[in-house]
Amino acid sequence: MTSLDPALVLETLPQMLLDVAAVERNIAIKETWTRDHGMVLAPHIKTTMTEEIVRRQLPGCWGVTVATTAQAAKAAEWGASRILIVNEVLFRAHLEKLRAMLAESPELEIYALADSAAGVAAAAEVFRGATRPLKVLIDVGTPGGRTGIRAAEEAGPLAALIADAGGLLLAGVSAYEGVAPNVRTEENLAAVDAHCRVARDVFESLEFEVEEPVFTVGGSAFQDRAAMFLPEGAVNVLRSGCYVVHDHGTYAGVSPVPGLEAAAVVRALVVSGPEPGRVILNAGKRELAYDAGLPLIVAHHRGGELLSSGGSGAPAGTVTKLFDHHAIVDEAAGLDVGDTVDLGISHPCSVFDRWREVVAVSAGGVEVWKPVF
Repeated sequence: MTSLDPALVLETLPQMLLDVAAVERNIAIKETWTRDHGMVLAPHIKTTMTEEIVRRQLPGCWGVTVATTAQAAKAAEWGASRILIVNEVLFRAHLEKLRAMLAESPELEIYALADSAAGVAAAAEVFRGATRPLKVLIDVGTPGGRTGIRAAEEAGPLAALIADAGGLLLAGVSAYEGVAPNVRTEENLAAVDAHCRVARDVFESLEFEVEEPVFTVGGSAFQDRAAMFLPEGAVNVLRSGCYVVHDHGTYAGVSPVPGLEAAAVVRALVVSGPEPGRVILNAGKRELAYDAGLPLIVAHHRGGELLSSGGSGAPAGTVTKLFDHHAIVDEAAGLDVGDTVDLGISHPCSVFDRWREVVAVSAGGVEVWKPVF
């Protein structure tokens, strides 16, 4: 990531900063990578849920992916005409919302997942008699994982229930290759490959009710492995999300897509130096993602001047602990009270939802973008 101007005038600190040029480069890189690997892209926009970012993603995409009905409604509002909800929609009010969205927008397509007879029955009850059907993908999971059928043998009976239900169309198969920790060990890669192979076998065993059935995989860590198991005759949809801002942590270490760069940092203030080698920042759990590793200091500023960043200069210190609104930095070298640091985060999905406003920095100036969660 190019160091963002340390002299930026911000109304408050801490603040999340976004490098717009890096976001746009990441979008272009990912679109090219996806095409080159025989897939189309439906980015998982829950990563940012930011209109200005999603509108930049839409032109090069087959559709978008979301996690919830509320996110689907926002995606449609922002211009998406094909929406993939990678969950089984069960709550009646949510299903009624989807039916209304389809009825109101003839150009809109909505896909949702199913992994149970109960889920199919719930959707069928609401969509029975609908003029616009809900397209349903069978969700293939793994033992000990989260959602999805656990064995290929479950797919046929579930597919029959979908096909027999009024208002639903059996439209494909969904899998998630992030079934292993984000580390490229032989064991993890073998688990990813096995899961993708089962999902492909399930797809090839079924007959679908649409002309262009969908086979979709997700994740930003093992998408290259997923690309090795694409079935013939499918619209092969990749639904990665984190690529758009990338990170300084887990995805920086595991992503197979070359050229992506971290586009987001949180700028924080050094507010205390209580002991030699230790300083305290005014950003903590409420402002920083920490589920996939503690943040890293990637730049150090004083008086509007950059003192060190990335490979230039010695690291300013190591974040060792977070409180609600404070971070402890140990082995702090040259950090004075009143200095600012830029913190690189790991797992972008867990930082955007902490901010009501993001400062988007581009050559044209500074804008305030507002994530919606």
